[in-house]
Amino acid sequence: MIEVLAALQPLVIGAVLIWSARIKLFSRHAAAIANRSALVRLIGQRRALPAYRVLGGIELTLGALLLLPPALRLEAIAATGLAVGFLAYLTYARRVAPTSSCGCLSAQSTPVSGRSLTRAGLLVAAGALAVLATGGWWTALAARPLTGAAVLLAELAVVVALSPELDAAWLLPLRRLRAQLTHPLRGGSGVPLLATVQQLQLSQSYRRVAPLLRSDVREHWDDGDWRFVGHAALYQGRPVTAVFAVPMTDPEPDAVRVAVVDDATGQTLLSLAGTPQPAGPRLAVVPA
Repeated sequence: MIEVLAALQPLVIGAVLIWSARIKLFSRHAAAIANRSALVRLIGQRRALPAYRVLGGIELTLGALLLLPPALRLEAIAATGLAVGFLAYLTYARRVAPTSSCGCLSAQSTPVSGRSLTRAGLLVAAGALAVLATGGWWTALAARPLTGAAVLLAELAVVVALSPELDAAWLLPLRRLRAQLTHPLRGGSGVPLLATVQQLQLSQSYRRVAPLLRSDVREHWDDGDWRFVGHAALYQGRPVTAVFAVPMTDPEPDAVRVAVVDDATGQTLLSLAGTPQPAGPRLAVVPA
C-alpha cells in the first residue's frame, strides 16, 4: 500500500501545482492578487507581480515534469523543496501580514489561515513520500485502479477542504442547501431565529462587540435551553468568530452572553457575561 501511495504522490502534487500556476500565469486578476499578497511586504510592490509570474512558471514546469514520464526522483525532491518554500512563505505571511491574501489556488482574496498552512504541510509530506517511489504513477494506477482512484480522490478532497479560497465552489453551496433543508429562520426548538437575533441585538453584550462584527448570522445551533449564534468578526487584526449564547427560556436581553474565539487556534480571546456588574471597571473593546 505504501508503494502505491508513494507512486501516486507526483500525480497529486503535479495537479495542484498546475492548478496554482494557472492562476498566476493566465488569470486577468494576477496583478491584483500579487499586490494583495505578502510578496509586497517581502520584496516590494514593483517586484511582486514579476515574482508571482516566475513562481507560476516554476509551478507549471515542475507540475508537468511530475505528470509526464519518466518518473525521476529528482523531480520529487524538487517538489518537496518547493512545498517547503511554500510553507515558509505562508508562515512568514501569517506572521508579518496576517490580512494579506494567500494567492495560491484562486483569485479569491483569502488571508493565510491554519488551513492554508496545513495544506502546505500536506504537500511537504506528499513530496517526501514521492521521493520513496520506485515507479511511475501510471504504473501504480494501472496495477491497482480502484485503490489508486480512491487514494487520489481522497487526497484531492483533502486539498480542496484545506483551501479557503475554494470555499465558494463547494462549502457555500452546501450551506445554502442546509439552509433550504433545515429552514434556519424557524429554528430547531420552535423559537424563531429572528426572535433570537432581536433579543441579542438589544443586549449589552452585542453592543459591546458590535464594532468587531464583519458578517450577519453565519451559523446557529441549539444546546439545551441555549441557542448559540455565530458571527464572523475581526479582533486585534485576527479573524475570529463572535459566538452569542442566547437563553431560549429567558427573553431578557441582559441574559445574552458572548465569547470571541480565534478562528485559527480555537482560543477564547474575550468573554462577556450577560448581566453587567453594577460597579467596578468595565472591559474595553477596541474596534479593529
